[in-house]
Amino acid sequence: MMEPHNSTDGGGSSDPTGRGSLLQNESRCRLCEQLSKDPVSITCGHSFCRLCINRYWDETCQTGDFSCPSCRKRSKTRPALHPHTDESLKTDSNQQEDVLHRVLQKHKTCMKNRYESLFEGIKTQENRTLLNRIYTQLYIIEGESEGVNEEHEVIKMEKTSNKYLQETPINCLDIFRPVKDPEEEMEGVNNTAVMVNGVRLNKRKEDKGPKELRTLLTKGIAGIGKTVSVQKFILDWAEGTANQDVDFMFVLPFRELNLIKDEQYSLYTLLCTFHPELKDLDSRICDGRKVVFIFDGLDESRIPLNFSQCEKVFDITMTSSVGVLMTNLLKGELLPSAHIWITSRPAAANQIPPQYINRVTEIQGFNDPQKEEYFRKRISDQDQAQKIISHIKTARSLHIMCHIPVFCWISATVLQQIMKQSNTEIPKTLTEMYSHFLITQTNMKNEKYEENLNLDPVKLLESNRTMLLKLAELAFNQLMKGNVMFYEEDLRECGIDLTEAAVYSGICTEIFREECVLYQRKLYSFVHLSFQEFLAAFYVFHCYLSKNMEELRDFIPQYRYWPENVSLDELLRGAVSKASESPNGHLDLFLRFLLGISLDSSQKILQGLLIHTESTSQSINKTVAHIKDLISTQDLNTDRSVNLFLCLTEMNDQDLPREIQKYIHSDESLKKDLSALECLALSYMLQTSEEVLEELDLKKYSTSRIAYMKLFPAVNNCRKAL
Repeated sequence: MMEPHNSTDGGGSSDPTGRGSLLQNESRCRLCEQLSKDPVSITCGHSFCRLCINRYWDETCQTGDFSCPSCRKRSKTRPALHPHTDESLKTDSNQQEDVLHRVLQKHKTCMKNRYESLFEGIKTQENRTLLNRIYTQLYIIEGESEGVNEEHEVIKMEKTSNKYLQETPINCLDIFRPVKDPEEEMEGVNNTAVMVNGVRLNKRKEDKGPKELRTLLTKGIAGIGKTVSVQKFILDWAEGTANQDVDFMFVLPFRELNLIKDEQYSLYTLLCTFHPELKDLDSRICDGRKVVFIFDGLDESRIPLNFSQCEKVFDITMTSSVGVLMTNLLKGELLPSAHIWITSRPAAANQIPPQYINRVTEIQGFNDPQKEEYFRKRISDQDQAQKIISHIKTARSLHIMCHIPVFCWISATVLQQIMKQSNTEIPKTLTEMYSHFLITQTNMKNEKYEENLNLDPVKLLESNRTMLLKLAELAFNQLMKGNVMFYEEDLRECGIDLTEAAVYSGICTEIFREECVLYQRKLYSFVHLSFQEFLAAFYVFHCYLSKNMEELRDFIPQYRYWPENVSLDELLRGAVSKASESPNGHLDLFLRFLLGISLDSSQKILQGLLIHTESTSQSINKTVAHIKDLISTQDLNTDRSVNLFLCLTEMNDQDLPREIQKYIHSDESLKKDLSALECLALSYMLQTSEEVLEELDLKKYSTSRIAYMKLFPAVNNCRKAL
C-alpha cells in the first residue's frame, strides 16, 4: 500500500485529508488570490471580493451568460451576492466539504465503472469479463532484468522464463511502498543499469534521490499485462480495498494524449477533459491531497519530451503544450508532491532520464503456476482446462510463450475450439497456433452474423480473403515503419473503406480492433504485436506466390532489376539476412512466421487465402542448411543466434534438440567437443529448462571462441559456472 506523505511543497500539506487547506483558504478571493475585501459568495458557494466578481462579470459576461470563475457554473441572470458573516463562512465551508465528498465519490464510481471489466480482444459485450473474476497475479520484479533493452521482446521473454527463483517479486498494489530503508531503495534504483543510446549508465552511490517514491517506471513487453496491472491498481482503489490514503487517481493514456499533443492546456483543464466529474472542483483540486498520475503506454507516445530545454510550468492553471506539462510534472516543477506511474515497453523507456525515476519495475508475465491458474480461471470446464495445460506443456515453445498473458488467451481460444473437432490436428508451433487463431476468429464472425454457417476452413478463408489481405498489407506496411497503433489515414493507404471500419473489426472478431478515444477519434491496432507480425509474414509469402516483387524488394537487395522467378530459398535467405542485421530484433518473430508459413503443412491450413500452393520442401531444406551454417560460422549477436535456432524449430527441424539430448545423456568419456551450432542449442535448452543446473563447466564443451560465446547466456540458469 502507498504510505502517507508529509510534503508541504508545491501544494502538499500535513493535513492528511487535504480538507484543512481547502477550508483555511475560504477567506481568500478566488480571483485576486488575496485576503478578501468585502467578501461575498455566490449561489454555487465560491467566494470573492465584491469588487473582483463584479468587475469579472462586467468584462466577461456581455451576453448575459454569467458563470462562476472557479467552477464555471452558469446562470442566465446575474447571481445575487451574499455578504460573508461568521455563519455564512461556516455554511460555505460545509458546502465545500459536501462538494468535495460528492466529487470524490463520483470520481471513484466513474473509475470503478471504467475499469471493472476486462475485454479480451475487442470491446464487445460477449468479450466482457469482470476483472476480479479472471485476474491472475503477474510476476513483477524490482529493477529490470539483465540484457539489452532493445532486444526483441518475445525472444527476451523466452530467455527470461527461468529467472524467477533469482528475483524478489512485488505485488502491483505495493509498487509505491518504500523498502524498510529508503536510502537503500534509492541506492538500488540509482545503481540500476539504464541503456541510453546504447551506453550503459550507472549512477554513483552518492547520487541520492528523494526518500519518497515519487515516480515509478514499469517496463514490460507488448501483451505482458502492463495495462491490466494499471487497471487492477485503479479498481482496488475505487472499490476501497487498497491504497485508501490516495484521494485521486488521474489516468492519462498516451494513445489519447497523442490526439491533443499540438493543443494548449493547463494541467487543470487537461484533468477535467479526461475526468469530467472533476469540473465541480476548482483548480486547487490537488492542494494538500495525495494524487497519483498514471501515464500508460509511453511506447505509444508521439509527444516530444525535452528535459534539457523546457519552459517552466509550476502552477496547475498555467497553459502550455501537453509535452511541456508532462515534462514539468516528471521533473517535479509541477506538483512535486504528486505520485507518477509510467508504463512502457522496454525499448521506449529511455525517453525519461534516469534521475527523474525513483523506482523501476519489470513485469515478467506469468510464471509456471500462474499460467495454470490463468487457464483454470479462463476455462470453466476444468477437465478441458487440464487437457489444454497438458498439451501446452508438451510443446516447449508454446509453453514458454505462455509467459505472455495475451498468448495464453490466444492458445485457450484456439485449443478450446479444436477440441470440439475430431479431425483437426492440435498445433505444435507458433505458426500453426496463429493460423488456427485466424480461422477460429473468422468462424466466430460467421456464427455471430449467421453468414455461411458450417463452412470448412478453406471456404471460410476464401469468403473473407479480400478483407484479410488488406489487413495483412496494413500489418506489413506498419511493421516496416515500426508502428503498432494506426490512424484512419493508414487504413486508407491499404484501400480499407472507413465507412466499413466497424465491419472490419467484425471480420475476425478479435484480430483487428478499433477504439474511440478522446474526442471520438478512432485508433486501430491488431490484438497483439505478434499477430501483426504473423499477418505481415503471410503478406510477404502471398506476394511471393502472386509475383508481386515490388513489395519484396527489401528482402533481396542484390537484385537491381527484378526477375519474376525469384526462388523461395532466395527470398528466405534475404529475409534471414535482413532480420539478422537488425540491431533490435524487430523482425525476429516476423522471420519465424515467414519460414513457418512457407511449409507445405502451413500452406494447407491457409490455402483459402492463397491464390495457389506450391511444394517448398526443397527450398526449406536449403534454408535450414543456410541457417545452420550462419550459426556455426558467423559471430552473430546472441539474440539473433537464438532466434535463428528457433527458426529451425519453426521449420520442424528437430535434429539439433535430439542430438543435444543424446549428448547430455551419453557417457562422459565419449563426449566430444561441441560445434558452435550445438553449443547454441545446448545453451537455449539450458535456459528454458524447468530445472536449474547445479554447475556449468564451459571448458568441457568446446575450445572454439564462437562456441564459448554461444554458451555464455546459459550461465543465468545455473548455480555455479566454471
